[in-house]
Amino acid sequence: MNITVTGSEGFVGKYLSSYLSSKGYIVNNLDLSLGHDLTDEDFVKEHFKKNKSDSLINTFALNHHIDDNTNGNSLFDVSLDSFEKYMKINLTTLFSVCREYSRNNVKGNIINFSSIYGLVSPNRNLYKNGEKHIGYSVSKMGVIMLSKHLSTHLSPNIRVNTICLGGIENEQSDEFKEKYSKMTPMRRMMKLEETTGIVEYLISDKSTYTTGAEFKIDGGWTAW
Repeated sequence: MNITVTGSEGFVGKYLSSYLSSKGYIVNNLDLSLGHDLTDEDFVKEHFKKNKSDSLINTFALNHHIDDNTNGNSLFDVSLDSFEKYMKINLTTLFSVCREYSRNNVKGNIINFSSIYGLVSPNRNLYKNGEKHIGYSVSKMGVIMLSKHLSTHLSPNIRVNTICLGGIENEQSDEFKEKYSKMTPMRRMMKLEETTGIVEYLISDKSTYTTGAEFKIDGGWTAW
């Protein structure tokens, strides 16, 4: 099976690319750091015209990570330019990638990555000096609706689903991990290797009747 992973050099994308390769899948890596500018529509059109794949896994996104030194991102301080940047990368570019993949594959499967912050607002009690950029949450909600819309228009030949991840442990401070864990029924952050199960299901023949769905892999965060 041939799989295209966008954002393949990012935190989640790199792990998934390596994992899928180890399982014998042929993985086509796309990432800005590899010289692939997905915001360039001409590049996207040319790439997908020449490179077909059984599944497309989109992990790329603009995501501002908050730490103890972060200031700002207040609703009243956010610039419209920064808001538009989230929309351009996380939605407009994603639409472009999904569309060109679908245009050039008679059959296929698209998996888009959203976030718990596409389902619920970021909890401000989790952050000290700043807050998650509103553009991130709004765009990640848009990813879910984009996937639903595409699923109804591309069916039955191309399936489209969304994965909404919770917070993944990645060198956060002990204080942050403790706070986050208390807000989660599973009482811990997600481990990177826990991203693979749902991906393997969605690229397999076990999910042939699954489309237009969003899967919350969040330790129960959104169930409170």
